[in-house]
Formats: sequence, C-alpha cells, structure tokens
Amino acid sequence: MTETERGAVPETVDVVIVGAGFAGLYLLKLMRDNGFDAVALEQGRGVGGTWYWNRYPGARCDVESMQYSHQYLPALEQEWDWSERYASQPEILAYANEIADRLELRRDICFERQVVQARFDESDHEWSVVCDTGERVRARFFIMATGCLSVPNKVEFEGQDSFGGPIYQTGNWPHQPVDFTGKKVAVIGTGSSAIQSIPQIARQAADLTIFQRTPNYAVPAQNRPLTTQERDEIKSNYGDLRHRQARSMANIAGRAPLGPAADASREDQWAEYQHRWDEGGILFNGAFTDVMLDKKANEVAADFVRAKIRETVNDPATAELLCPTNTLGAKRLCVDINYFETYNRPNVRLVDISRTGLAITQTGIKSGTNTYDVDAIVYATGFDAMTGAILRVDIQGREGRHMRDHWAEGPRTYLGLAINGFPNLFTVTGPASPSVFTNMIPTIEQHCEWITDCLCHLRDSGQREIEADKDAENDWMEHNREVGKAHLRSSSASWYTGENIAGKPIGLMPYIGGFPRYREKCDEIAADGYVGFRKA
Repeated sequence: MTETERGAVPETVDVVIVGAGFAGLYLLKLMRDNGFDAVALEQGRGVGGTWYWNRYPGARCDVESMQYSHQYLPALEQEWDWSERYASQPEILAYANEIADRLELRRDICFERQVVQARFDESDHEWSVVCDTGERVRARFFIMATGCLSVPNKVEFEGQDSFGGPIYQTGNWPHQPVDFTGKKVAVIGTGSSAIQSIPQIARQAADLTIFQRTPNYAVPAQNRPLTTQERDEIKSNYGDLRHRQARSMANIAGRAPLGPAADASREDQWAEYQHRWDEGGILFNGAFTDVMLDKKANEVAADFVRAKIRETVNDPATAELLCPTNTLGAKRLCVDINYFETYNRPNVRLVDISRTGLAITQTGIKSGTNTYDVDAIVYATGFDAMTGAILRVDIQGREGRHMRDHWAEGPRTYLGLAINGFPNLFTVTGPASPSVFTNMIPTIEQHCEWITDCLCHLRDSGQREIEADKDAENDWMEHNREVGKAHLRSSSASWYTGENIAGKPIGLMPYIGGFPRYREKCDEIAADGYVGFRKA
C-alpha cells in the first residue's frame, strides 16, 4: 500500500474514531447515516481489528459464528453463509472486509496510522488527535474503538535477544504463512491462543515443547461444518435468536441453567455437564445458576473437567500438570479442538515452569537444569487487556489531566462509556462494561448505537460538550466492585483483573452484572436526559 493509497488524514471532522474493527466499522456507518463527518484512524493496513492481527494457526471465535455476527445489515445476515459452527480467523476477517466493501467504508478510513496523542482544547471544545505520522486532526468527538484484546503482552524473557531463530507472538502474527514443517518449536503459554494453536503446530512441527506456568480449563468446541438446513433454519427466525441473545447474561442464546446446583445431586450435576460437554462451547459453566457464585458448586464442575483431562491424556504425569486447581471460569474458559488429545502425540512434550521459570539461549530455552534446543519460539502470552490500547495513547483531558494519571489506581469509567474529566470522549466496550463477559458483536452494537444517540441528542439540543459526572463515575465503579465481590471471577489472578501485567493495578475490569441489566441501565440513563452526565 503506497502513501497515496493510504488517503490523507483530514484536518477537521465531527468525529474521530480510533480503530477499524467491528466497532469502528459500525460507528462509521452510524455517523454517516446521522449526518456526522467522521474518520477512522487504523494502525493496520486493513480492517478487522483483532481478527486482522491474530492470524496464528487455529485462531477462531469461541462464540458460535451465527451468533457472532451483526444484525444491523439484514441483507448480509441472510446472504452470508458461515461454513463452520465456530468461524476461523480467515472467515471472520473476510466477513469484516465484506462489511467494509458493502458499505463503502474504506473511503473514511486512514490506514497505517497509530494514534499517539489526543488533547482536549477547552476553549474550542475540540479534541486534537495526533498520529505517529505527525498528521493531526481536530474533532468535536473522540471515540476509542480499540477493542479489549488488541495490545499483546510483550513479555521480556532473559536472553531473548540472543536467540538465533525466529520468535513469533500469537497476537501479532505474520501476514505471510509460517511453515514449521520439520522444525523444533517451543510454545510459551497455555492460555486461549496457545490452546487453539498448539494442535495445529503439533501437526506440522517435528518436535513441539510447550512451556506452562499455569494450566487452564478447556472444554471442547465440538466444531463441525454447518449444513445448509441449519443455516436456513436460523436465518428464517433470526429475530427470535437475537431476542434470546439479548435476554441472556452473556448475550449468547443457548441451553438455560437448570437452577442452583445445590438442588441437584452430584450425579445429576455430572449428567448435565456431560450433556454440555457433548454439546460443546463456553456455556458449559452456565449449567447451573450458582456455578460462578458458589465455590462448592464450582468445584463439582471443575472436578468434571479434570476427570475428562485425566481420561483423555495417556500419560498420568502430563495429565496432572494439565489439571487446573483454581476456580473454573475465573480465568477465561477456553474452547478447544483436540487440545488435550495433542499431548498423546509422540512429538509433543509439556514442561512445567511454575517453579523454575525460563530463560532463552542462543539455541533454545533453559528451565531449571534442563535445556531444550528449538528452531523457533512462539509467545502465547496473552494481552494487556481492557486498558492497554487506551493507555497506549497519551490522552489529556480537562486542565491537561492525563488518562494514565486518572487510571493510576485502576480504570474508572461511567458505564464503560465515558470518563470524568475527559469531555466528548467515548470508549466502546470500555472497562466497567460487560464487554469480554459477553458475545462481543451484539455488545459492540449496543455501545455504538448508544453513543450515536447521545451525539444526536447533543446536536439537537444545541450542546457542545458531555462529560461523565465525578459522583456518577464513583457510584458506577462502586457498583462494579460490589457486583464483582459476589462473583467467583474475582477469585483468581487473570487478565480480567490485570494481574497478568507487571505493575498493573489489580481489580476486576469488566462488568459482571450481565448484559440485560447493563443495557437496561444505559437505556434508563439516556431516557432520563443522560443523568449522571454534565452537558454544556
């Protein structure tokens, strides 16, 4: 892509959008439909957001494809044929490109622009946004549509600069195919990206060594091709599916919980878990209403998964290393395709680094007294979730206050949408919104539509600014803490709590109160004239 093909960054627009993933694309459509002049600034060379960057082997969505899709384009909803129950990265990226092409959105996107600074000018009530190219654009409104998992956790291992072979990161995978045929490969990490990529790499590599600090729970996807009949049945009644999605805690339609686990025997609980295991998917831990609220109920579910791991992995010692001991679902529950079966392959071995750690040498990896020669290393070390992409930009609000200072003790927002001291700034699926605890596509839609309605309200009422009130922000964050304390997702260190990033403030970042409750609150606030916001 040449400089000319990039397109010039305009000097002034009504709205600057950062990111051209699904949120950025929908916002561009909404801005255009409602008469706002908008531009999206995108770091990559194409649309798709996380699906543009995460091209590692085996990358796919863990929400069923026909639910992980937009409903604002009825024609596309009927015309697009998802090929599998769980769509792979290339198919999801093709879907994002189809949206961009169908709506002719690329003319409003400036690619290869990383936003590095944004300052609010109180005298003009405008944001001045600066790209890494030195280009500047001024706008009344500034929207961060940067995603929750868009900044890889770039762990620095001792000696990594001395390694003689290539080092890959799952969250920033090369756009050209990587061939591991005949290679000795190391994968560091056993989170979601590793669980997806390890079976694929193992089929290609001559030798695969996996370095694990903490094992993770994983349930089978039971992925398969979708039949024409299945697709047609859903398409003929998509409205009902969308309605059931919106009424569910996670914005995912599926098998409802049976009730409290306390009302069922252990045998009946295991029978339900077997049904869900055979069915596949992340609704496994929604078998009973208290699985994520009661430690005893959670332990029964965890015991079931550990039994499945021991049943699947032939080597007892390896099986025990793969059995998590923490709360099921406190960390991201992974959805796998033949992950545990992969450890039965003769070319695969698991190394526990929970006590020894590791260092990288010129020829491979050293852990404790053991050394492992490898040709290539894959970092599957996760993301600086929720706040990483926002804090990467030097954002200065009212009176020059820096976002990093405002969030020094952890992110603070009102509804995950707005931030006190930062007028006319919105975040899509920001901290303290349901975001990653839900099906992201319809959740993104709700945020984009709410923001658009708010901008139209301001324009129609002749107001130039809107800003979250300090007390409203405090109250919302206190509500988040109270809801989070009752939930087992707060019980383990994870990227949900920021504990995977050294020095990051610790606290449950997403809102755990459920999508219906959250959406109702957002609607009430808007209907009440945007109570909790200061307008000028």
